[in-house]
Amino acid sequence: MKNFQGKVVAITGAGSGIGRALAMRFAKAGCDLALSDINLSAVEATEQMIKKDHHCKISCHQLDVSDRKAFYTWADDVVAFHGKVNMIINNAGVALSGTVASLSIEDYEWIMNINVWGVIYGTKAFLPYLEQSGEGHVVNISSIFGLTSQPLMSGYNASKFAVRGFTESLRQDLALTNSCVSATCVHPGGIKTNIAQAARVSDSVAKATGKDTKAATKDFEMTFITTPEKAADTIFNAVKHDKRRVLVGPDAKVYDWVVRLMPTGYQKIMTATVKLRSLK
Repeated sequence: MKNFQGKVVAITGAGSGIGRALAMRFAKAGCDLALSDINLSAVEATEQMIKKDHHCKISCHQLDVSDRKAFYTWADDVVAFHGKVNMIINNAGVALSGTVASLSIEDYEWIMNINVWGVIYGTKAFLPYLEQSGEGHVVNISSIFGLTSQPLMSGYNASKFAVRGFTESLRQDLALTNSCVSATCVHPGGIKTNIAQAARVSDSVAKATGKDTKAATKDFEMTFITTPEKAADTIFNAVKHDKRRVLVGPDAKVYDWVVRLMPTGYQKIMTATVKLRSLK
């Protein structure tokens, strides 16, 4: 997709953070928007912000991405309202922290239903419509935690590695079948969003680090160095140039370099870093 004027872009998790910034960036490029979020008022606020500067056609929908039926209904509604759809950005996601021993099966099901099944539902629900449009793109948001594993983040790591594997295979499927649709996997580093505030944090984090949930969250947020707007610009340019993978933020590039240099040795560094933080 080289020309975005008049294209229809669907975005999940568009009520805040990267999702909101992406909505504003694609509106600036002349796209019409189909926005969803589990918080309807938040996504409607995004719509009002965009309408101050742009005159694009926007639809808003409340959506729990872990609800397969609701996701497919939304895809149908988007095409019914806009007449077509050219891009789905599966951005909505959550975080989970705790030791494997302490986290429950329900905790793992919760994060996988949103971060993995939400991406699969979004891709499957929209892909036929993207094909029909004659020119389409799937953008799935993974993480630097889809490149490297971290202590206390097994659920989040599992979900983001899954998104990476799914999207890279999808891209190859599309090429193999000469599809008019392409796909990009996005690996953001620390982005200044509220994901840490909304995360589920097990008591085991405090036991392992010596810090309570509030302090641990604050430490984690200190690693958020890239603005959502900068992230949106990077993702937009990656789609424009049909990149298979995009690293967002300088920290993402460092993580990628470290894991290439030390495919297994990096794990000792990550563990030592967490231990060092616990002493502060």
